[in-house]
Amino acid sequence: MSYIHNTITQLMASSPAQAEFYQAVEEVLESLGPLLESEARYRDSGIIERMVEPERQIMFRIPWVDDKGKVQVNKGYRIEFNSALGPYKGGLRFHPSVNAGIIKFLGFEQIFKNALTGLAIGGGKGGANFNPKGRSDQEIMRFCQSFMNELYRHIGPTTDVPAGDIGVGAREIGYLFGQYKRLTGRYEGVLTGKGLLWGGSLVRKEATGYGCVYFAQNMLQAHADSLAGKTCLVSGAGNVAIYTIEKLYHLGARPVTCSDSTGTLYDCHGINLETLKQIKEERRGSLAEYLEEHPKAEFTPVEAYPEDGHAVWRYTADAAFPCATQNELTEADARALIGNGVRCISEGANMPSTPEAVEVFIAERIHYGPGKAANAGGVATSQLEMAQNASMQQWTFEQVDERLQQIMAGIYQRCSETAKAFDQPHNLVLGANVAGFRRVADAMLEQGVV
Repeated sequence: MSYIHNTITQLMASSPAQAEFYQAVEEVLESLGPLLESEARYRDSGIIERMVEPERQIMFRIPWVDDKGKVQVNKGYRIEFNSALGPYKGGLRFHPSVNAGIIKFLGFEQIFKNALTGLAIGGGKGGANFNPKGRSDQEIMRFCQSFMNELYRHIGPTTDVPAGDIGVGAREIGYLFGQYKRLTGRYEGVLTGKGLLWGGSLVRKEATGYGCVYFAQNMLQAHADSLAGKTCLVSGAGNVAIYTIEKLYHLGARPVTCSDSTGTLYDCHGINLETLKQIKEERRGSLAEYLEEHPKAEFTPVEAYPEDGHAVWRYTADAAFPCATQNELTEADARALIGNGVRCISEGANMPSTPEAVEVFIAERIHYGPGKAANAGGVATSQLEMAQNASMQQWTFEQVDERLQQIMAGIYQRCSETAKAFDQPHNLVLGANVAGFRRVADAMLEQGVV
């Protein structure tokens, strides 16, 4: 559609050099073509033009002092994208790759992900081009305190509630919350992912990984199948990947791969979860250390990866769970997966498959759960943490996990029913985009031009 093309062209002119952001916008808008043709009210009210522009973009410097006494300076971001459904909600990412385009792509995706949960949360994202790897706890504390010195002005329990993301776990959330409390004098649910001693929620750590697996199980159950007995490929070795692997074992599957920035690990007997947690959660080490306890496993270093993709996707399996980062799964990887028997893919990361890879999945009509639907368990449980904070309660693990399962089943149902309504029952990308868009767009229409 020329309308969509013109919108993207104008966006490129107003927000130059933000490739990941353009990719996310184009993927959503192209799916919306049939809806925009049938319902002129969205075009007539400028909903698309309003939705692709953040309500607020905050950029700031972060000066801090390292352990050698040298002043370091990083750049921080908070993109408050859309508040039509509730306070801005989305994580903070600390990684060297962070820039305005990355944060805007993540924030844009967050709008629809949050809408699909059915909960009262809007979309936002933030972070900094800071690399926590190799830094001491004291350096990370000083950085987080400096980051919060600016961020605290823009967040609040009913305005903007950040969470964690890559590079931001319980340690970082603790330092950020401590500084917020010092600056404001208020003890309130302004961050999620907090420690269990001071307002955190059970299952929050596991939620994105568990939710990704629950979504896959829903896809398979809708076709009289299950994960039991299936061999699974998982990428990443952080929070999402670890708890994807854990839940796969709970449901009777056998995860055989994971990966980190140094390479890919393959264990044909199944990844030993205890060893993986020791390496990544306790020692913060490299996956290559896994071979010290499991010498029969295989480790492929990054430099040995195929030129057209990634080693983690080149093994025979039934299902795949991309849980590392954006654009980690190429068209060649997608064709390798299909060729090796994979018929179910559930994305634990944000936009981990390239557009070309997604086209392969849709053309092959496999069970494909896009990230904005399949990895919404993390933000859903963040909202459950907000609810617990507001009522000054802490729910049991079983209560939160049951609610998470219900939310993921509801997300799958919304995506599936919407895809069927547009005569593309196999296309959950369309289903997720249209279902999420409708909820946000209708709220924007009811609230007027704001």
